[in-house]
Amino acid sequence: MFFKEFPTIQTDRLLLRALHFTDAPALFDYFSKDEVTDFYDLPTFQSIEEAHELLLAWQERYQNQEAIRWAITLQERPDQLIGTCGFHNFSIENARAEIGYELHPNFWRNGIMTEAIAAIIPFGFTKFELNRIEAFIDPANISSRKLLEKVGLQAEGVLRDYFFEKGKFVDGELFSLLKREYSIR
Repeated sequence: MFFKEFPTIQTDRLLLRALHFTDAPALFDYFSKDEVTDFYDLPTFQSIEEAHELLLAWQERYQNQEAIRWAITLQERPDQLIGTCGFHNFSIENARAEIGYELHPNFWRNGIMTEAIAAIIPFGFTKFELNRIEAFIDPANISSRKLLEKVGLQAEGVLRDYFFEKGKFVDGELFSLLKREYSIR
């Protein structure tokens, strides 16, 4: 299911590539902003060590064939991390996985995450042979809702007090896209 070489994906403006430990300063830069972690399941970073730990966790999950996380970069600046996206919580027997993502606020509302997610969706259906792609969001996260709807995911419902994050229970709204629905588009 996973690859000998980490797959890169190119879009009109973006290069999705493997994450490197040299990305830690850029990752820390945006994970240290409250507006980025507001709806994220991690607290706002206080030290660059937290960025190193997150990069290590993502790399270990890839090596263990549990997840894949791409660095999002602009094609003209492939060394400058501006966000990440990928698949996690794979269920091989059910041919499904979740998508996750975050982006530096300097790049919000420019269609960058739409372009990135639109690129990994067909990758998930073809390379991972997924039948279903899911995403969980906080129901109050209107920007994520709009993104997911724009790339074709549909809201399925709210799971009350589904996640325990930052010391409290929070709702999770489930979105999904099925391979047969994507094929029609």
